[in-house]
Amino acid sequence: MIVPYNRSAAIEYANRWALSRNPEFYDYSQIGGDCTSFVSQCVYAGSGVMNYTPDFGWYYINANDKSPSWTGVQFFYDFMTNNQGMGPFAEERPLNSLLPGDVIQLANESGSFYHSLFLVAVRRTPRGRRYYVASHSQDALNRNLSTYNFQNIRGIHILGVRTDD
Repeated sequence: MIVPYNRSAAIEYANRWALSRNPEFYDYSQIGGDCTSFVSQCVYAGSGVMNYTPDFGWYYINANDKSPSWTGVQFFYDFMTNNQGMGPFAEERPLNSLLPGDVIQLANESGSFYHSLFLVAVRRTPRGRRYYVASHSQDALNRNLSTYNFQNIRGIHILGVRTDD
């Protein structure tokens, strides 16, 4: 069964935990970064379903028992955009078609995607759209996307959630 992704619950989670840490999840900041774990927590708050498929799923049990997609930028993208099983699923979209509750990933000059951000707001201005994000590693809440340095960007639009109900 496919159910809607609860964007408002995901955004509420981001607003609550962007500048602190939920003690239910390990803080990976000192061992590679916590950005994708934080994004995963936000998406989980809006989906309520993990995928426990070994190696290729998307889940967190504890600091040492989690899927690569829970904390890895590329693994997160690969899971979300290819998931045919339980849990959230997504597609890559251009920035201008993303909604609050979606995910943005940034790439460096070599083309490697290295940072995951959670989109909390999109505002229209006379100069166009402004995108505001929440993140960990470089903790931020309602930070304007234009303040980041990056060479490439991709959007991950969450389409829905597969459950076993």
